[in-house]
Amino acid sequence: MALDEPKATDDVFDIDGFQYIVDKDFMEKATPIKVDFSEMGFKLDCGIDFGSASGCSGCGKTSDCG
Repeated sequence: MALDEPKATDDVFDIDGFQYIVDKDFMEKATPIKVDFSEMGFKLDCGIDFGSASGCSGCGKTSDCG
């Protein structure tokens, strides 16, 4: 997740005063995407099963992939 400006290859969603920009190709692979906010920050969940093979626990280009 990062700050960015929309491009022609992105879908833009306005939800609860926040604008989410998601690459269309990634959206096809990751649907559904869920963003939860808490006092500690945010958590991303998506339809991609990273499993133990990749060692990743998050969704997107950057996550806790040590």
